[in-house]
Amino acid sequence: MPVLWLCLDPEDVAPEIQDRLRSLLPPDMAIVTQREVPDCREEVEIAAGWVSPDAVLQLPNLKWVQHWAAGVDRFTNRPDIMARDFLLTRGSGVHAIPISEHILAYLLAFARGLPGAIRAQLAHRWEKAGSAQRTDVFELAGKTMLLIGVGAIGARTAQVASALGMRVIGVRYDPSRPAAGVERMVGQAQLLDVLPEADFVVLTVPLTRDTYGMIGERELRAMKPTAILVNIGRGKTVQEDQLIRALQEGWIAGAGLDVFETEPLPPDSPLWDLENVIITAHYAGHGPHYHERAFEIFLDNLKRYREGETLRNLVDRTRGY
Repeated sequence: MPVLWLCLDPEDVAPEIQDRLRSLLPPDMAIVTQREVPDCREEVEIAAGWVSPDAVLQLPNLKWVQHWAAGVDRFTNRPDIMARDFLLTRGSGVHAIPISEHILAYLLAFARGLPGAIRAQLAHRWEKAGSAQRTDVFELAGKTMLLIGVGAIGARTAQVASALGMRVIGVRYDPSRPAAGVERMVGQAQLLDVLPEADFVVLTVPLTRDTYGMIGERELRAMKPTAILVNIGRGKTVQEDQLIRALQEGWIAGAGLDVFETEPLPPDSPLWDLENVIITAHYAGHGPHYHERAFEIFLDNLKRYREGETLRNLVDRTRGY
C-alpha cells in the first residue's frame, strides 16, 4: 500500500485538511502523520512537511518531497541526496507576508531610531531625536531599496516598499522578468553598479553556488556609508567577518539580521554588542498561518501530481532552487 508521509505533528493537520487530502489521494494510499520516519518506510511514495535530507535516504521508493520551507540548500548541497531520483518542491510563497513585514519592521526601526530608544528606555534616559546622544530620524519615502532576490518574498517586499514611496531596484537571475513595484531590474553581474545607489540593501536570495558569500568587502565598500543591510535569506550569502568590520569601521550605517553563518549565533559574536545592529533569531518567516499556506501549496501540487502536470515550485537542481 503506498503511503503519504506528513512529517508534521498530528495537531498541525486539521480535520478539514485531512478530508481534502483524502479527496485528492487514490483510495489505496495511506496517510501517516509523525515527525520521525515511519516503520512503513518502503511504502512511502510522497513525503511532505519538515522532511530532513537524511530521512530521504531511508525511503527507497520515494517519488516526491514537498518541503515545507522555501530554502532547499540542505538538500541541494548534499550530493548523496541529489543522486536520488525524486521530485523536490519547495514552499516558495508561504513566507511572503510575514517576511516582507519583518523587513519593513527593520526599516522602520532604523528610520525612527528605535534601537537607541529601547536602550534609553532600559537605562531610564530621556533622549530626544537630534540630541547629543541620538542621531536624527529619517523617512522611508524617497529612499532607495536594492532588493537582491525578487522571488515571492522579494516581490511582495517591493510592493510594500513602493507603496511607502520608496524607489526599488531589483537584482534577479533573469532581469528580463519584471515585478510590480520594481522600478529597474538588473542581473547579478550589475550588482556593483547599483549598490552605491541604495539606502537599504535587502537580501532575500536562496543559498546557491552563485549566492554563497556574494556580499563581501568589495560589495560592502561599494555601499553608501549611510546605507543599511538587511539579510533574511541565508546567513552564508554574506561574509560575516567582513560585515562585522564594515559595521565596526563605518563602511555602512547598520544591519538588520535574521540569519547568520552559524546558527544559533555564538554568544561571543561581536554582532551582539554592536549598537547599529538589530538581531532576530531566524524567525522572520514564522507566523500564525504558516501551515495553512504550506498546505495550500501542497494540495495544489498534489492535484497536479495526480494529473501528471508540472509541479509548482519544482526545484531546478542545476540552479539549486
